Amino acid sequence: MFDPGLNGIMERTTNLDQGSFLPPVKRKKTVKELLMLKHQKWNWSQEGNDMEYQLRCVNPETFGRDCSPCILSPDDSPSLFPPAYPESVHTLQHMQYPALQEQGAPTAEAGMSLFHWQIQVEARRVGEVSPEVLNMQDPDGDTCLHIAVAQGRRALAYVFAAEMARCGTLDMKEHNGQTALQIATVTNQHLIVHDLLTFGAQVNTCDSWGRSPLHICAEKGHFFTLQTIWRTTIDRGQPVDIEMINYNGLTPLHVAVLSHNAVVKQLSCLENPHSSTAEGLMQRKWMFVECIKTLFLMGASLTTRDLKSGRTCFHMASEEANMELLQVILNQPLSLPIVNFKTFSGNTALHIVCSLHSNRSQVEAVKLLMRNGADPGSRNFENDLPAQLVPEGVTGKKVRQILKGNMLKLK
Repeated sequence: MFDPGLNGIMERTTNLDQGSFLPPVKRKKTVKELLMLKHQKWNWSQEGNDMEYQLRCVNPETFGRDCSPCILSPDDSPSLFPPAYPESVHTLQHMQYPALQEQGAPTAEAGMSLFHWQIQVEARRVGEVSPEVLNMQDPDGDTCLHIAVAQGRRALAYVFAAEMARCGTLDMKEHNGQTALQIATVTNQHLIVHDLLTFGAQVNTCDSWGRSPLHICAEKGHFFTLQTIWRTTIDRGQPVDIEMINYNGLTPLHVAVLSHNAVVKQLSCLENPHSSTAEGLMQRKWMFVECIKTLFLMGASLTTRDLKSGRTCFHMASEEANMELLQVILNQPLSLPIVNFKTFSGNTALHIVCSLHSNRSQVEAVKLLMRNGADPGSRNFENDLPAQLVPEGVTGKKVRQILKGNMLKLK
């Protein structure tokens, strides 16, 4: 961090008026430390079955002072958001402030929203910040904007973003290769994401792990932020690379499916399906499903393969006999051909499901695949039929009967 905090940066600039200094920043932590603190606050407690699950989203106590009451969904009008158009950048420092008594809260007579009032207060405090100070980076590569975003200070981030957009430095990266937009995505702050995108932040950028903002949303289940990216980029006509590959060879859709699989596996291992832990996992599972549906609406392809093994999202869902996702994928237009797609080793989804061991959903998954045209006579590159991969046991016997076409006997 900057040694004396944001205030110290301003104090080293002698041409600033004393009254325009920023308020003291109490937490002198790096962005990484701030994110870890937020992560700890969002984690829900597993002690006691009557404990209510806390959704991992923006903490209203932390961000309430800078957050607009607006909530975004794909059907919302973009007018719900305070305007942040680039042309406002040039007038930000010269806007006419309403008559405020000692920076009091806005009144009905002032005719402005709370967020607009907060922007004007922060603009007064920042004053005429020079580009050198604005773009200064600490040892971790964080700028003032990175820090404001990580702290959830939307109005302050808005002011910094306006000035950095004018300087052409809005997409500066810190030591992990993350821009301010990616920090906002990691912390699930959809309103700040909207502001940054409206100022021109690039969505098709990746961090040191090859993750785009879409990958981050898919990995963490931040469907609200993902929907914000979708709506804002549509409104601005900004192209989004929905098939961008991370360093593991995965698209955002692949990441979302694998994340959902992980939650399904955790649920299957629970002894008490009615515990608070189970409730939390069910909530996370729903969040990943919403991410997957949003990615499909954004144009994600069913047939894109991962670069390492040639799996599609359908193969990945089959690895856990994930009935919910298999059905979601099959409900997509033109989904039937994907049933018999093969990986680089020649395995279809039916091969994968048939080879599973001790999976409660295996029988139902095989039924679903067979009803949708899966070919039990397809061989992989080791010349194995799906039936040859079925493990022994009662469940294996049922699966073999289904493969022989005797599904009616199992009903």
